Amino acid sequence: MIDIVVADDQQLVRTGFRLILEAQPDLRVVGEAGTGVEAVTVSRRLRPDVVLMDIRMPELDGIQATRQLLAAADPDLPHVLMLTTFDLDRYVYGSLKAGASGFLLKDTPRDQLIDAVRAAAAGQRLIAPALTRRLIERFLVLPPPDGGHAPSLRTLTDRELEVLRLIARGLSNTEIAASIFVAEATVKTHVNRILAKLGLRTRVHAVVLAYETGLVRPGDPEAPAPPRRAASSPEDATFA
Repeated sequence: MIDIVVADDQQLVRTGFRLILEAQPDLRVVGEAGTGVEAVTVSRRLRPDVVLMDIRMPELDGIQATRQLLAAADPDLPHVLMLTTFDLDRYVYGSLKAGASGFLLKDTPRDQLIDAVRAAAAGQRLIAPALTRRLIERFLVLPPPDGGHAPSLRTLTDRELEVLRLIARGLSNTEIAASIFVAEATVKTHVNRILAKLGLRTRVHAVVLAYETGLVRPGDPEAPAPPRRAASSPEDATFA
């Protein structure tokens, strides 16, 4: 069973999400919150698997609430899906920087919302690589070039750095495998090691770090990508 907290300042919205989610046998709404402060308090008390977090809320906005919630030294932190009516890039980027696992518009179709909650609970990313790259290139204030040798990256092997660059350029595991001529399972192993070494929760956060450290920079040549195929697994699917 996947436990969910719904945080939104509108009761009608919270009720609508509850009805949609609790119609599924594996989803359960265990709590609601009408402000950012309540979202943090309720989530810490109930310890859900997923928090649906509205961005525009009183007292504390959803991005700040997410930052507070995920700052705790707790191995069982929830996965946060940000919700908004506004398709603004700055909200998406702010959400990712705060540690959110994904970003959804409130008019997301019912089935995509359900899929997104399940995917988030499983630790999967919920934003297409191309969108992630576009947002970061547009809004990230880059530090001075350091040749990709920031202290946080020095624990990575040359191969892991190569994989991280390709992740930041928007390639899926399947495409990375084809680009560097290894099995997809090997790429997954590299990705897991990269996240573990850098202390990151998702590959989205790895993309942010790659740009922040100068490992990848806007304007760099695009990574060569093999022809795309239809998404065959949740990892390759786009929910936002």
